Amino acid sequence: MSGALSVFTAFGLSSAAGLNAYIPLLVVALLARFTDLIELNAPWDALTSPWTIGVLAVLLLIEVVADKVPAVDTANDVIQTFIRPTAGAILFAASVGTAGKVDSVLAMICGLLLAGGVHATKATVRPVITATTAGTMNPVVSTAEDIVALMVSIVAIVLPIVCMVLMAVIAIWLIRLWRRRRRRAAGQWE
Repeated sequence: MSGALSVFTAFGLSSAAGLNAYIPLLVVALLARFTDLIELNAPWDALTSPWTIGVLAVLLLIEVVADKVPAVDTANDVIQTFIRPTAGAILFAASVGTAGKVDSVLAMICGLLLAGGVHATKATVRPVITATTAGTMNPVVSTAEDIVALMVSIVAIVLPIVCMVLMAVIAIWLIRLWRRRRRRAAGQWE
């Protein structure tokens, strides 16, 4: 994978880790073990170990179930506050590790910030959804998050440029939303 494409892949995988840490980790582990789509250098190649894959599968199952239950999902998000950014850091460093030109500490910080930002947004929005729908939408929202994490993970590896364009569109939308809200808030104070 070329340097620029591996960075695009890293951005996508780290962002997906903010929604669900185990989906992109498992996707990377399985694709690195069974295909030539992604190559992991040491120490990240430990993800391809059968034991690692097994543990990730079990943790994913626990995460998928816990994230569908009101109140349990909030507790799970508290626990995941440490896990998702760490997964993002690992995925970013592992993805750009093949390029060899990006400092591993910088790569881990980028992944930490990306996954942490996505996780913070999710952890802020989900209690609001739980409260406003009495928890009835939790399984739907959680399933949508899991599907998005899976699709972003796959697209990040197979079509990394598409992932980067998608992330740019989302960033532009978020900036516009933030500016609009800021203007409204300034208008209320007048």
